[in-house]
Amino acid sequence: MVAALAVLAGCSGDVAPDWQLAHDRVIAVRAAPPRIASGEVATIDALLGHDGRPPDDVDPDTAEVVSPASLAGALARPSARWTVTAPDDGPLAAARAELGLDAGAPVPLQLRVGFTRLGQTALKIVWLGQHTDNPVIDPVTIGGMDGLAQAQLTVPAGVDVPLAVSFDATYNINWLTSCGTMHDFDLAMAHLRIEPEDPHAGTLAIVVRDALGGVAWHLWPIAAQ
Repeated sequence: MVAALAVLAGCSGDVAPDWQLAHDRVIAVRAAPPRIASGEVATIDALLGHDGRPPDDVDPDTAEVVSPASLAGALARPSARWTVTAPDDGPLAAARAELGLDAGAPVPLQLRVGFTRLGQTALKIVWLGQHTDNPVIDPVTIGGMDGLAQAQLTVPAGVDVPLAVSFDATYNINWLTSCGTMHDFDLAMAHLRIEPEDPHAGTLAIVVRDALGGVAWHLWPIAAQ
């Protein structure tokens, strides 16, 4: 789960719709893997939206452990990437006692990550003591095409372009765009419509979150004709 501490302002002064990519904001923060067993390492990155340019996948500029304090040493930046290393059973047991968790329960390591280029921060939980992987976004269908086979999308203007991904109701799904208007953006089956007066080039994205803290995303340059 990510809590982005930001207010999204639209061009007219209204709050930007949740599916709009063309605003400065933290869209998602990812740990890879999202849950790690003792000795495993997770790397942290994020998807940022921008006003006037495409979104990008970046490393946080800053990071700190919010909770539990006893596991602050699990976070490090040995090179360009922030990493979390799951400690041995002893420190995990102490952290469970600190947090009032049952024996053997995964430990939520809550991080605060910062992005100086946006002046924003976000919260991210990495789970320790258990291994799971991030979801895999496959298959994706965009306007009847295999989405993952397309390096760039070209879609017709003035018609509904269907979007579909194969996830059930346990997943949180967000379709996002800076080109046209997204409909049913938080459903597995959505559609995009680019009117003749809309910008005819931008980015389409999908962000998927599962119930175990996993996050995945995919981006496409998109143009209407």
